[in-house]
Amino acid sequence: MSNFKRTSMAGAGPKSASSSAVMGAGGHHKTGSILSALRATTMIDSKPVLPAEILVTILDYLPVSDLLRFARTSRRMREMVYDDTRWVARLRSMGVWDEAEARRRFEEVMKRRREAAERAERERLAAAAAAAAAAGTSIGSMPIGRGQPFPGQSLELFPGLQQQYSTPPPVITTTLFDAGEEELRRKRIAEEQKQREQAIQAAAQRRAMEEMEGLQDGFETMKVGGGQGGLLPTAPQKDPFSDPEALLNVIKNARSIRGHARQEYGKIYGALAPFYFDLAKAKSHTDPVVFRVFRDPERQARMLANLRTFARSDWAAGWRQREEKLATMAGIFESAVLHEFETGYEFWDVDGRMHKYAHVLDLLNGGTAAVELFIQKHPIFADKEVLANPMDCVNQALADDVTLEPSRRFFEVLTAKVNEQADIIQRVFPKPAEVFWSLMGKIRDDILTDYVTPLFDETHERSLAAYVKAVSGLFEQTLQFFRTVNAPKNEKNPKEQEELAREYALKVFEQHLDLYLADELDYFTQQAEAEVGEWEKKLSEQDATAESFYMGSFTNRQADKKDFLTSFKKAVMMPVSALPSLPLGSPFASKPAATPTTATTAAAANGGELQAPENPEQSRPVSPSLTAPVTADRAGSPLPDKAPTDELAAKAALMTSRLEGIKSLFSIEVALSLVHTAKSSLGRAAVFIQLGGQAGGEARDQCEAIFVALLRILGGRHIKPGFDKAVAHLSQYNPREVSHHDKGGVAPLVTFIELVNVGDLISQMIDVFYEQQLTTPNIADRNDFLDPAGLAKKKFEQMLDESVAAGLNKGIDVLMDEVEYVCATTQQPTDYNPAMVTTDPFNDAASISGMSVTTEGTSTTTNSSSNNRKSRYKSGTPSIWSLPSLPGTPPTPGGSSGTTNSLGPQDIGPTPTALRIRDLVASHTSMLTGSTDKSMLDVFNGEVGLRLFAAVCKHLKRQRISTEGAIKLIADVNLYYEYIRTLKNNDLLAYFKALRELSQIYLIDAKHHAKEMATIIADNERFSGVFRAEEVYEYAERRADWYNVRKEVERAMYGLECLVM
Repeated sequence: MSNFKRTSMAGAGPKSASSSAVMGAGGHHKTGSILSALRATTMIDSKPVLPAEILVTILDYLPVSDLLRFARTSRRMREMVYDDTRWVARLRSMGVWDEAEARRRFEEVMKRRREAAERAERERLAAAAAAAAAAGTSIGSMPIGRGQPFPGQSLELFPGLQQQYSTPPPVITTTLFDAGEEELRRKRIAEEQKQREQAIQAAAQRRAMEEMEGLQDGFETMKVGGGQGGLLPTAPQKDPFSDPEALLNVIKNARSIRGHARQEYGKIYGALAPFYFDLAKAKSHTDPVVFRVFRDPERQARMLANLRTFARSDWAAGWRQREEKLATMAGIFESAVLHEFETGYEFWDVDGRMHKYAHVLDLLNGGTAAVELFIQKHPIFADKEVLANPMDCVNQALADDVTLEPSRRFFEVLTAKVNEQADIIQRVFPKPAEVFWSLMGKIRDDILTDYVTPLFDETHERSLAAYVKAVSGLFEQTLQFFRTVNAPKNEKNPKEQEELAREYALKVFEQHLDLYLADELDYFTQQAEAEVGEWEKKLSEQDATAESFYMGSFTNRQADKKDFLTSFKKAVMMPVSALPSLPLGSPFASKPAATPTTATTAAAANGGELQAPENPEQSRPVSPSLTAPVTADRAGSPLPDKAPTDELAAKAALMTSRLEGIKSLFSIEVALSLVHTAKSSLGRAAVFIQLGGQAGGEARDQCEAIFVALLRILGGRHIKPGFDKAVAHLSQYNPREVSHHDKGGVAPLVTFIELVNVGDLISQMIDVFYEQQLTTPNIADRNDFLDPAGLAKKKFEQMLDESVAAGLNKGIDVLMDEVEYVCATTQQPTDYNPAMVTTDPFNDAASISGMSVTTEGTSTTTNSSSNNRKSRYKSGTPSIWSLPSLPGTPPTPGGSSGTTNSLGPQDIGPTPTALRIRDLVASHTSMLTGSTDKSMLDVFNGEVGLRLFAAVCKHLKRQRISTEGAIKLIADVNLYYEYIRTLKNNDLLAYFKALRELSQIYLIDAKHHAKEMATIIADNERFSGVFRAEEVYEYAERRADWYNVRKEVERAMYGLECLVM
């Protein structure tokens, strides 16, 4: 609203009056203008209200009484004050508003409203139908017209016609439409609508008047939900002004109802505001009305607690001073009650004053002061039975060790004492679980920590083994102590004791946990490395002892020779008279027969002790005081009684000793000892995983680190060096330097395969250990490809596979060397050429006709094979295959009778050399079955087969093969072929199939069938691409009669028979 006023100017009074007179007389102003009048005015602009946002903020800081007065000013102000969110905020500040309960109540009210509306609709329809039936009206007999339903249709489909047909039927006339009746009907509907609106307005005004009339001291009465229009049915409630107990429970009985937050807060305000403001005005603790209305300390505590809760909703000016006054009065009351509780505590009045005043303090503020007093003055902290000496665990144990029996007794006594106090706490305090665990926290800090810390410090200084044993053992005892005490049950959290037990145990050991986990890993590493180092030391001592035994005498001879030459030079420079009388023919007669080193070696060979030589310059040093040259836990071969006298034999014996010692290069006993040590360390560290959280994660990581260290030491320090030494020893093997060849296999290779079996057994041990100790307790996750334990295990297995592969590769070389040695030494020239001819000047085993050849103890006489060879024909057709005639063989059908071989009965089976080679190779390949995976076994068998094929081909090129000896060759090749077929390797089988085809060329009678032989040699498809024509030609050159048939075969191959026409 704006008003315009004219500004007053000095000296303008008479002038204005005269101007007005002039203006009135003349009707207009003669001297001024409209602009002058506007300049002489002042605009005053005023607004009737402030913005709503500012008003809402102001209302938040008004006292409740002022709020209700403000609501009476206007309807708009009333709506702002009665806004439900304003009172919900106050209830929420006191902590009595439950949003979930409010939502549930609102949904129940809406559900009841829907049910009531549906029930009223059904009753109305039923009443209409009953009225129509009572009037006897039949819908089917009524005429059909505008506004009438069809016959058979329900009235429910036409709600607007139900009222019409619920009255008696009108008189049937012929009038189809009456404008007057329609006008009356419209007026009647409008009047009914107007009456309903007036009824609604009247009900609203009546409700408003009731609310205004129900105000008492500026606030509503505590009547909620009364009458039929209320949201909820009326519940009988006590009047707080007539019943003091209702005043104490007013906050407890507050309900969360949407739309009625103002009424609920009104109950609380009406009951507590008088006491609150009275207490704020009190000068001393005797002035407040609350202490005069309530005489019982328990009720006084409840009211003070209610007032403290109510003070949180006091946002008006001066709230801080009122709250401080309330806190002061509550503090005075608390001190008085606490003094009474302390008096009862001193007289140990458990069920009397302690119980009573503990509950009073709990009602007041939770009883924190009583709990603290109870714990601080508790007699258990001065009990001599509980305060044990932790050094008993060290003093009663052996040196560098610890015993946990004294600590076990200590925890038994402490558990009994704590269980007694748990029963007392249950009788005194209303919340015994919280008080008990507070007492346990004090016991944890003042008793347990003081017990374990000195013990850990002492054991850590004495021995690392005692320290790790003490930490892990005491942790298990402490955790068991917290788990087994009879703590009062907490109904809200039944699993609270287990969680608190882990938390309290962690508090005791938290300061020692990091150091322990690091020392546990260091202790295991030291133990494992010491175990492996001791094994390596024993192995090196054994090697030194063997070398000293075999080579010591030859070293001494060189030292003796050097000493003699030195003495000879001195003797030459001396006068003749000074020379001793020595036999002229024996300048070495002055030397003793046995040197100290030789005597020492002999003593060691006989099982005695090795002693250091008297003169260290005469021989190289040996390991002194070695009571046994071969340790009991290793499978080493014992030294012979007498060392070889020949240096070459001594070197061979030393090499044999080293090769036999391959299987002792790493020990399954050492691996088992390392696994047991790792299991002990892992078991001690794994008990900390139960703590969970960061501490449990660190313990789990350390357990995996122990497993990783186990694989690193066992693989890198023990197994891999053993395989490397075994491969080095295998590379030094020379079958020509070995005097005895066992037909069962190559001794060093057999020993290495046994070593592979030991390695496979250790790998299986690691697998079992990983499954039982890491995977089953959920320390390691086998499905996590980044898990450190899983990665270390894969790396260990990869190292083992690579070492085995390297050894097997070297073993294949050794096996093939043995095969070649067997072929060269046991294959007789007469095996493939039983009838050697004298006309073959290039035959490696050329003999004269009638020469006697001894083969493995059997003497046979060889004759010229040209007289015993005859061409066989089948069905009149000349055959290219020439078979030797055997004694007593019947004539072939269609052919001539065979002649008797001068060599006697001939064996058509494989040669002993082929049988030995087959058995040698098969025995070694079968040894790996089950000890390595299938892929490595297939690779090994494939490589052995290819190398065997190359060795057989190389051996064939050194032989002279006659037509009669071809049968033996074919039998040998078939033997190899059958063995290769057992390996189930089709690619490898193709080589020996081609070799079997190749052996057929030695059966051909080249003198009569040179052209067919040339065709076979040039046929590449016959040999499946394994042999080229040039290679087949080289093998054909090893025929015994090659120089007799060479011209015919080459003429057939190269077309030398062709003539130019």
